[in-house]
Amino acid sequence: MKRRSAISPWPERLLAWYRAHCRELPWRSEPSPYRVWISEIMLQQTQVATVRPYFDRFIARFPDLPALATANPQDLLKAWEGLGYYSRVRNLQKAAKTVVNELKGELPADFTRLQELPGIGPYTAAAIASIAFNQPVPVVDGNVLRVFCRYWGIDEDIRGPGPRREIFARLLQAIGDHPPADFNQALMELGALVCRPRQPACPGCPLAADCIAHRDDRTAELPRKGKAAAVPHYDIAVGVIFDGRGRILIARRDEAQMLGGLWEFPGGKLETGESAEQAVVREVREETGLEIAVLAPIATIRHAYSHFKITLQAFRCRKLGGRLKPDLPRPMKWVKPEELADYPFPRANQKLLPMIMEALGTSLNNS
Repeated sequence: MKRRSAISPWPERLLAWYRAHCRELPWRSEPSPYRVWISEIMLQQTQVATVRPYFDRFIARFPDLPALATANPQDLLKAWEGLGYYSRVRNLQKAAKTVVNELKGELPADFTRLQELPGIGPYTAAAIASIAFNQPVPVVDGNVLRVFCRYWGIDEDIRGPGPRREIFARLLQAIGDHPPADFNQALMELGALVCRPRQPACPGCPLAADCIAHRDDRTAELPRKGKAAAVPHYDIAVGVIFDGRGRILIARRDEAQMLGGLWEFPGGKLETGESAEQAVVREVREETGLEIAVLAPIATIRHAYSHFKITLQAFRCRKLGGRLKPDLPRPMKWVKPEELADYPFPRANQKLLPMIMEALGTSLNNS
């Protein structure tokens, strides 16, 4: 009987592949604790291609912990505008203030202590501890879950805690004396470039020789993922309201809300049996005390957030009368159209800005 040729342990094959194929990324060129931390927070729920330009601009604007801790929150939100999941940047500043004021300006090098900072969970703590501080703690993100559910043939639903715990424990043993930074980045890189959710590139995978899913032709089945809950949809109507001086009314969302601290055009959800135009008039009156006339539609925008979807209808409106309530539940201000670019807006509202400018025949300050 012909003997099967021996193959090297999978961590060695993985590391050899990584050193030959790893991408050049701005946070890898200088893996200081601060840069690693910023990049890992940005990469949560966000693809590398999207993060690259944001990272470079953010580091240029806020190059270190003191700069981040003392930054104007609106400047931070503006720098983050378009990345989404804005609680990330608010938690970044909270954590930076804690590090500067209570930890002598240095991020903890310990996996457990890192998780005491706002916005840093087990995955991010493992990434910072291993890449910046050479601590042998494995990362387990969505990419790593997918790779090793396939590699080890784990059938359990990845929405539950079981697969994550099992994979973390097995990787903790596997990391051994291997360089933690390379080991963890190789895991993430393999999931991003080769062991993709659909159509994984198995012929080029360093783990294919003993991957259970590859052997059994089950890469399309694994990892198992239970059915997600239905995503709710909301119809929203907003008004781009002009006063007699050509200014537009904008409102800032409460810090405790989703998208907290960002600015938007006044409006809200349609009630049963209500038209979008009627909803704008009602919402503006209830929230601001102003009476408005709806002049013309501007756009209908469909947008998906993490847990819901919206269809947003925007209308050009004119102020007819009334004054802003003295006890407004949130800050509001009248701004010139060309000043809109100075304020951080949620993505759905951002999409309106060029349409507003086009209709007015002008341009944004920073366009």
